[in-house]
Amino acid sequence: MDTPRATSRRPPIRVVLADDHPIWRDGVRADLGAGFEVVGEASDADEAIAVIGATGPDLVVCDLKMPGGGGIAVVKACGADSNIVILSVSEQERDLLDAVAAGAAGYLTKSTPGDELREALRRAALGEPVFSPSLATLVLGEFRRLSKQATGVDPLTEREREVLQHVGRGYTYRQVGEALHIAPKTVENHVRNILDKLHLNRKQELIRYAAEHGIE
Repeated sequence: MDTPRATSRRPPIRVVLADDHPIWRDGVRADLGAGFEVVGEASDADEAIAVIGATGPDLVVCDLKMPGGGGIAVVKACGADSNIVILSVSEQERDLLDAVAAGAAGYLTKSTPGDELREALRRAALGEPVFSPSLATLVLGEFRRLSKQATGVDPLTEREREVLQHVGRGYTYRQVGEALHIAPKTVENHVRNILDKLHLNRKQELIRYAAEHGIE
């Protein structure tokens, strides 16, 4: 008699979609696939804030421009307790920095291919900051500039700068480890040290720090 095999299946990531265009929400829902469960939708900022409070999702995917203050209003209201990723057509520097300064966990463009979108959102649901490649370089440059400005010298070691460079480009801990030939746990320790040196608590606050200080 065959013995049943034990199987382990991750529960789907619970998502709220917020955008004032229903067709866009339908498209994102289709792109997400079976690994995600859409538990709520909203067409403006006030509705999004209410739905997030009612459902307690793992992740919020939110448009930048919509009635009621847009994604920025949603992030300001819910970003402390929810992983919110802005998904926008805009690649403007100010839009990115405003979203991150408000507390967004990431910023992706609507042109992001489906497979890349799914991978980025899986990471965002775990609390990792995610950015479209074209925007990650900007984020990294601002952080490094501001870290020097805050202390007069670069407070990071050469290895920490290497880790930060890869994290800022959107790499996972595993990918950073493979690139630098170190263990993912070592990468995590380096990120923790960077946070400690700058008196920050979460990885996305590295980006928020850059956006909130010295941006003229």
